[in-house]
Amino acid sequence: MHIEDGILSPLAWGSYYAVSTAFIIPGIKEIKKKSQENLYYKPFLAMVGVGVFTISCMHIPVPVTGSCSHPCGTPLAAILVGPFATAVISAIGLFFQAIFLGHGGITTIGANDFSMGIVGGISGYLCFKALRYFKSPIWLAAALAGFIGDLLTYLTSAFELALNLHGHASLFKEWLVFFMGYGPTQLPLAVAEAIFTAAVLQAMLKRRPDLFKDILKEGDLK
Repeated sequence: MHIEDGILSPLAWGSYYAVSTAFIIPGIKEIKKKSQENLYYKPFLAMVGVGVFTISCMHIPVPVTGSCSHPCGTPLAAILVGPFATAVISAIGLFFQAIFLGHGGITTIGANDFSMGIVGGISGYLCFKALRYFKSPIWLAAALAGFIGDLLTYLTSAFELALNLHGHASLFKEWLVFFMGYGPTQLPLAVAEAIFTAAVLQAMLKRRPDLFKDILKEGDLK
């Protein structure tokens, strides 16, 4: 997913910076507001941010130009701290990975945040909320959120690459080619992320249910 420097054109990476900024600005405002309302929110947000950084560091080489495969952690983060705040902590994590680990790049933070922090986070969050609305068990809603958020992250990243590199070939065909490059490693990782998301969320809810009143419903932890 981490697209490296030099892969996207200046117009492309500049556009992704603009789009990501449109989510990061309300995310910063949301963080400030929640930090004032709840003293636990800021250290909890930092912990979740460290989790996203660590999980997304687990890179696996793939046959895709200037990219790699790895778990995301952003569907779980969006459930825990909100989708807009997730866009912020994802961007910060991507920055430190580019600077200190050489994963991704500075020019591509916007594109990488759009796929992982925004699309991955929001899709996972909406999936979780929709399933919970229909009274799905927490573990099932979390698992599907992790799975869908992970796959949509890589569908988005493949589309970003195809849109910039398809040349005279069919955009749709190139999109499938890029995604198939991710597929052999990412499909098992998506299953692993589904299990991880369900297990971690369930454990956190049982340990500190007071922090997750918006998630819990009557009878969830019985």
